Amino acid sequence: MVTIPSALTTLIGLSAATALTLLRHYGYAGIFVLMVLEAASLPIPSEVVLPAIGILSASGILNPFLAFVVALAGAAIGMAIDYYMAYYLGKEVVYKHLRIFHVKQESLDAFDAWFSRNGDFSVFVTRMLPVIRGLINFPAGFARMNIRKFYAYSVAGTMIWFALLIAFGYYALAITNAYLLIAVFVFFAVVIYALYWFATRRMGSRMAQEGGRAGQP
Repeated sequence: MVTIPSALTTLIGLSAATALTLLRHYGYAGIFVLMVLEAASLPIPSEVVLPAIGILSASGILNPFLAFVVALAGAAIGMAIDYYMAYYLGKEVVYKHLRIFHVKQESLDAFDAWFSRNGDFSVFVTRMLPVIRGLINFPAGFARMNIRKFYAYSVAGTMIWFALLIAFGYYALAITNAYLLIAVFVFFAVVIYALYWFATRRMGSRMAQEGGRAGQP
């Protein structure tokens, strides 16, 4: 499973300050590229990029609705990259090159088992989980999930996630009290990692249970 320290490393790989600078400079093109990479399981944290979009939208630099559409379009392409790689290359080839995506095999095994147990709806749920939300692309591709269902569940979950994080950044800028702003960001971070911890712990326990059953005579 992905550990909390590695998740934190991923999150701080692109700091809020760096995200704001990139998006100020490259605008919608920057949003598109970052979200393609994020959706393709590369270590670009949507938890940082999307609130930055909200902040710049509140400042009048970006149009929030256009930014939302561009981010969603980038994410759709990133999802397709992983999905079709898994679909056409298969598990054996993909597993040999996981280092390109900074993904551990045990993490992908956990998602594969979770997808097998919970079916298509797991794609929708995973799109709203921090840090690990892009990993579901691979199990869906391995299982050759219907592409229309894959995108229907993926886009539905992604739209909710994107809207919440962009709105968070947009309205956080309106808070003028520094202590209150810090408290809001801390609360947001705690909620994000509580979701992450619960999801990874649940998948880890499922993997352990299935491993125990497999070892029984």
